[in-house]
Amino acid sequence: MKSEARPLDIRELSSHAEYQACVALQYETWGREFRDAVPASVLHIAQRLGGVAAGAFDGDRLLGFVFGITGVERDAIVHWSDMLAVRPEARNHHIGRQLKEFQRAHCGRVGAQWIYWTYDPLVARNAHLNFNVFGVRVVEYVPDMYGQNTGSDLHRGIGTDRFIVAWDVDDHALAQRRRLIAAAREQSGFADAPALGDPDHASDIPVGAPRLRIAVPADLPELLRQDATAAVRWRHATRAAFQGAMAAGFTVQGFRAGSAGGHGHYLLART
Repeated sequence: MKSEARPLDIRELSSHAEYQACVALQYETWGREFRDAVPASVLHIAQRLGGVAAGAFDGDRLLGFVFGITGVERDAIVHWSDMLAVRPEARNHHIGRQLKEFQRAHCGRVGAQWIYWTYDPLVARNAHLNFNVFGVRVVEYVPDMYGQNTGSDLHRGIGTDRFIVAWDVDDHALAQRRRLIAAAREQSGFADAPALGDPDHASDIPVGAPRLRIAVPADLPELLRQDATAAVRWRHATRAAFQGAMAAGFTVQGFRAGSAGGHGHYLLART
């Protein structure tokens, strides 16, 4: 791949052809029936009003993009990162992280305090990326945030439950958050904390427990291919676990990936 021979160009989209390439990559990523694709005109308008529509280019070829909108929430400037995608052949080269860092730098220049986005809490790979690489905090658990059917095969069958997470734009605040996440991951107290979420070993929150773990499957896409019914059971069990724990005053402190294909675990503490 050419990007291995020369540095990628991470920059804002700047021509009609580049906006159209971004739209095409949305359909390549989420499927031709995807109903929430952002058209070229909206990409351009959002960018003009302080949002981000940026791409990772190898020459003229768009390898990935990030898109988000900037607005005001309770008198604070914030940014909502709506989409990020990288072509399959270009993945595992840290392109997604470079796009996110470009986005954070842009948000700093326009005065935004936080960047929000969503991800599926059942996807262990994304949980590791969001907590242990980016350093997010969970704002809310939303059942079926985008409805039962978005038109994308990636969402079909298990609904669209999502974590809304926040990423600090300020360097000092982000560094502090990353230290807290790393400390939680290393805490011995979480190793023996009660574990919820596994549909084959359902349990309630123990009275007075200061810490909890909530399990997720090691590889959700593979589980969906092999046993969609089991994936649905995981969705229901983890939804109940997260909603119950948050209602009881627990917050997500971090994520610990499983070893040798084992379950990953979210680490929660009572606040």
